[in-house]
Order: sequence, then C-alpha cells, then structure tokens
Amino acid sequence: MTSKRVVAKSLKDLPKIASAILADLSEERIFVFNAKMGAGKTTLIKSICKVLKVQEIVSSPTFSLVNEYTSEKFGPVFHFDFYRIKKIDEVYDIGYEEYLFSDSYCFIEWPELIMDLLPERFVQIDIAVDENENRIIQYGIVED
Repeated sequence: MTSKRVVAKSLKDLPKIASAILADLSEERIFVFNAKMGAGKTTLIKSICKVLKVQEIVSSPTFSLVNEYTSEKFGPVFHFDFYRIKKIDEVYDIGYEEYLFSDSYCFIEWPELIMDLLPERFVQIDIAVDENENRIIQYGIVED
C-alpha cells in the first residue's frame, strides 16, 4: 500500500484533512478505519461526512452496526461500527453485500473481523496518537 501521512494537531485540522483524503481518493467508496479506542475514527468520519455534505448528525453506530446518512451530492452514505460483532454471521444478517457493493460511500470502523468480506480494492486509514496527542493519519489504497 502506497500511503500518505498527515498530522492533525487539533480538531481544526480535520476539515482540511478530510477534504484532502476525499480529493486524493475521489474514485474510492470503501474506507476502513484502524485505530485504538478513542483515537478519533468517528471524529474523522464526521469531518469526511461534513465535506460530503451529509445532512444528518453523524454518530457512531455502535449498537445498530450501521447508520445511513444522505449526502446532497452522493446519495446514501453508510457508516459501520463492527466493534461489538461477535460472529461473522451478524454481518451476513445485515446484508453487507448490499452496502459494500452499492457504489455508495461506506465508512467502516473496527473492520478486523470482516476483512475477508471487503471488495478487492478499498482505502485503509490508520490513526495513531503521538506523545503530544496529535493524530497521525496515514491513508492509502489496498488492492488484492
């Protein structure tokens, strides 16, 4: 994976970073987010959705597994949180194929359990927190 690396020193940096990610990856629709709890996955997704002009309030779908939002320009936007998934059958039960192969934006938190279900090409975004509480955001395309 060839990747880019950016640093968010504060929340004020996120709109610019979100815009850059979408500009760099304008043809991509599947985005997986890897980070420890509290590193900022949902916060970055909120910023990306704001750039996409999502109309609803963006929040983590921890209990519902998936939230659907509407973008003025791009139509449905899906936000997944698989943190509480215990068995892959739960992902089959929500009909993951209809989302992931819909050509809609899909933002996936805690993707570890479903990596084998992802399309051959997707964007991976890794977020790490440094000793100064900066967010180190690395992103790029993964292809099988």
